[in-house]
Amino acid sequence: MNETVTYIRDTLDCLYPVEEINSLVRRVVEHVCHMPLHQQLLRKDTQLSQTEKERIRAIVQRLVTAEPVQYVLGETTFCGLTFEVDSSVLIPRPETEELVEVVIRTLSDSRLNIRELKIWDVGTGSGCIAIALARYLPEAEVYASDISGRALETAKCNARRNGVAVRFVEADILRETPSSLPSFDVIVSNPPYICVSEKSGMHANVLDFEPHEALFVPDGDPLLFYRRIASAGVDKLTPGGWLFFEINEACGEIVVDMLCRKGYRDVKLIRDLSNKERMIKAIK
Repeated sequence: MNETVTYIRDTLDCLYPVEEINSLVRRVVEHVCHMPLHQQLLRKDTQLSQTEKERIRAIVQRLVTAEPVQYVLGETTFCGLTFEVDSSVLIPRPETEELVEVVIRTLSDSRLNIRELKIWDVGTGSGCIAIALARYLPEAEVYASDISGRALETAKCNARRNGVAVRFVEADILRETPSSLPSFDVIVSNPPYICVSEKSGMHANVLDFEPHEALFVPDGDPLLFYRRIASAGVDKLTPGGWLFFEINEACGEIVVDMLCRKGYRDVKLIRDLSNKERMIKAIK
């Protein structure tokens, strides 16, 4: 195994920071050889099969192109769960885990009856938010919508993989609120919120591989999705129901203002672990 580890390090040298290379070595070897870190440390002299070596080389050659390791391995973790991911969906981010934690904590502290909750995740992508909520709030009824049929197929696979029931709906939130949907106690969304002008400051592994329709909004209308989802919430949220957003840190105050103008109350900006304003919650 030492020879293979050296190959990975040498091939990725100068392409990734040292700390990231260390992480990639661990993840690739664990994925291909089913060998967790403690075994990698104790079994450095283990002889890998030719098949394992070839699989690792194929993975490394994709990493050289800056393709995200999550896509290369076909999976990632989120809120302690494992999700399949491919180029049809965004890779779940740690800040979105924080959004899920805020939702769960808020609902646990609220007067809402969790046994009767109906939750709608708008723009579900891989299904990470909806599936995590269904897993950790098992008595709630969870719906999830997305414009992309491919993304919904991935999300359905992830729901089966994690043993939860989520009702998936293919719909374009910018065009309509599906009439088939019931009223909800909670609407949550991590919609596209990066302005097109921000592309120049983004890494190639995002721009070249992740779906742009799930990332970007026009420069002239950064609140495009927030405004439409908030309007859907006016129609679909029960009185006293909650609306949760992950937001562009540069848009916090204007999203708050928009929600207040639409009649939401107790609108609160929430900082993430990096002290950035990345979440908003509000009550209808």
